[in-house]
Amino acid sequence: MRILLFLIALSGLLSAQKIASVSSLYAESSSVAPGETFTVALKLEHPAEWHSYYKNSGGVELPLQIEWTLPDGATTGAIQWPVPEVKDGYFGKSFTYPGSPVFLIKITPPASLSPGDTFTVSAAAEWQICETSCINESAKFTLELPVSENSSIDPDKAEFFQAARGNIPKQVPESVKFTVTSKNESPETIQLSIQGLNSEPTEFIPNEPYLQALSDGGKFEVIGDETVLTLQRKMKDMLDDDIPQGDSLSGILIAGESIIVSKVAPSSPAAQEDPTPEQAATEIKSASPRAFLTVLWGMFLGGLLLNLMPCVFPVIGLKIMGFVQQAGENRRSIALHGVSFAGGVFTSFAILSGILFALRNVIGWGFQLQNPWVVLVLLLLMFILALNMFGLFEMGTSATSIAGNLQTKSGHTGSFFSGVLATVVATPCSAPFLGAAIGAVMIFPAWQFFTAFAFMAAGLALPYLVLSLYPKLVDKLPRPGAWMESFKQAMSFLLFATAAYLLWIYSALIGTDNLLPTLFGLTLVAAAAWIYGRWNLPHKTKRTRGIALAITVAFAATGTILAFPPTAKSQESKSVWQPWSQETVDELLAEGTPVYIDFTARWCLTCQVNKKVAYTDGVMALAKEKNIVFLKADKTKPNPAIEAKLKELGRTAIPVNVLIVPGKEPVITPELLSPGILSDLFKTVP
Repeated sequence: MRILLFLIALSGLLSAQKIASVSSLYAESSSVAPGETFTVALKLEHPAEWHSYYKNSGGVELPLQIEWTLPDGATTGAIQWPVPEVKDGYFGKSFTYPGSPVFLIKITPPASLSPGDTFTVSAAAEWQICETSCINESAKFTLELPVSENSSIDPDKAEFFQAARGNIPKQVPESVKFTVTSKNESPETIQLSIQGLNSEPTEFIPNEPYLQALSDGGKFEVIGDETVLTLQRKMKDMLDDDIPQGDSLSGILIAGESIIVSKVAPSSPAAQEDPTPEQAATEIKSASPRAFLTVLWGMFLGGLLLNLMPCVFPVIGLKIMGFVQQAGENRRSIALHGVSFAGGVFTSFAILSGILFALRNVIGWGFQLQNPWVVLVLLLLMFILALNMFGLFEMGTSATSIAGNLQTKSGHTGSFFSGVLATVVATPCSAPFLGAAIGAVMIFPAWQFFTAFAFMAAGLALPYLVLSLYPKLVDKLPRPGAWMESFKQAMSFLLFATAAYLLWIYSALIGTDNLLPTLFGLTLVAAAAWIYGRWNLPHKTKRTRGIALAITVAFAATGTILAFPPTAKSQESKSVWQPWSQETVDELLAEGTPVYIDFTARWCLTCQVNKKVAYTDGVMALAKEKNIVFLKADKTKPNPAIEAKLKELGRTAIPVNVLIVPGKEPVITPELLSPGILSDLFKTVP
């Protein structure tokens, strides 16, 4: 794991070369009039593969900021932001500007100006560009424009400004109305209802850092003339710090064309209270007839498809022939055996659905996904079942052979329990269908809930009923073969998708910076499944199977432990760091206290890797023993004092880590840290 983190950080260091954007400030008017608004444009030309950020970067990166210096009485408007690209980053969606973005700003000169005067505009701009690492950039501009009775447009700039305006989202048409409902579905979402929208939305780029883009876990549905967007909240940032929450939203809605959504506050605060699990269980509403029929069809089809699984399909013909052998040529008796078999299937599904329904009423379905331990168990279960269906290892084969031998049982009781066992045998293969079914019907009332599972049971039992009525059709069944294994493997991708969704939920609960151990844990679990499927086989020697089983358990246990949610103790090291200032350093050194300074920033990936890898419990214990005080010089935002200190140390880029012992020269560490480097360094402190 540490090697991988080092490689990520190293790639950022190698790309942090001397590179910069080219910036220019233009005025649309060649002359301005007193009190008459005109437009200026700030153009940034980024190096290839680099980008800057929208006012909500989607992470902790810094957007463009402009500080204006204008004559008394002059005013400026807000920056008009072009539509950014929605880009996948290390920690979710980012909103970026590659290439050469142009930002428009309106300026109004004072009415006290007189023709013949000169109107001077000065601006100091700061922004950040990133590739795999980030660089802060800045520039200063001055425009001197003559004042005349009437302003005049510069014809040389007309085409440039027209193109720039084409990239700015439009104002909302009067026919479009917005309504916000905060926490309607759950505390993790906000709903935006839109009336009068002519096109389906393809993206919503939020201005608020506590919201995610529509493409980042959101959804929409059209109900009559109303379009409802459900946006996911972002509760933690990339460093697992809480993001302050709010209930209003604004941003850019892309639906055919891009339009600006001004800040919209919730219209009905009383409807925004979080439901308790008990309320959620008692306030379940019936599905509409159309939606319910769709679910019933899906459940029936899922049950029918279970018969194509390798653990079910080979025994269908065997069971029907068993019915024939028991009943002779009496077609009525054969059909009754088929009904008994179906009764066993329905009974099994009734028990299964009853357990699920009871669990729903106990915990309130949906709220269990707020518990990281529950989500982790579901994630591991779906992941292991997916590996099983893909063929990495097999389970349930012994039950399949038992089902085949049940043809020798006599009487309808034997046929009934054959149906029960068929359901049990099908369970390892049913996860893709049951997973989707549970998600669909858990919000239904009791009668719809149990009816839906009855339709799945009907799908599983239907081939047995049909073939018991027409036994000669058994000869028409396709022969078991490789096609069944291919079908089963194809179905495994539904489970992998479910596992991915649960991993996304889990990352939101534990923080994205704690996700890497989980990914390595899942890798070890997959390796355990592979070892089990490769060497714990009946034809292998007992010694080989024993060793394989021991390694399987070791890998699976280690992987599971790695995936555990972080403990409160693992977060304690955050409190060790104190804010840096030169005054604090001078005071500590005067008292004879050694100081360790970390020049860092939230957008510095290498800095975050160092924190994750180097500051182990042993290193921190040694630092405490040596009475070393840890100071953090955070230059997430520009800080002249930090910049000056870095220049004094002969450095321009971060990370920079320095140990200062009273009476000795500062010691600067390598950019990439390890526990060994820090331990050796701290041992030099007397």
